[in-house]
Amino acid sequence: MLDDIGAPNSLIPAAGVREAVAEAEWSFIIETESRPVGLAIAHPDADGTEAELLALWVHPSRVGEGVAAELLARMGRALDDDGVETLRASVPSDHPSVQEFFMANEFAPRGTRRSPAGDETVVTADPSALV
Repeated sequence: MLDDIGAPNSLIPAAGVREAVAEAEWSFIIETESRPVGLAIAHPDADGTEAELLALWVHPSRVGEGVAAELLARMGRALDDDGVETLRASVPSDHPSVQEFFMANEFAPRGTRRSPAGDETVVTADPSALV
């Protein structure tokens, strides 16, 4: 379990999280006292002009402290440096607080789509706006 970093219902150890972050095209992890407190992972689309935010996670005890905003800023700088024009994320439609977070951090709605997990709102941002 990820109990040592506070992610419930997961079967991946903290070392596995660090490994996933290390193998991603763009990834950032914030640690305190050698424990992950936040991570962000993105992967480019085939043409390289757009990337998908695959994960943005913050330890529950650190929510509201700016960890997610710092992760988005780091991601924005890296994507902008690599010439990526758009960062895309999918947000479950039944999570309005998550949608509000993205809107407050320079993302705009692109549309909706149906996924196996249900309806999702697709949001996008210019990476340079996240810095």
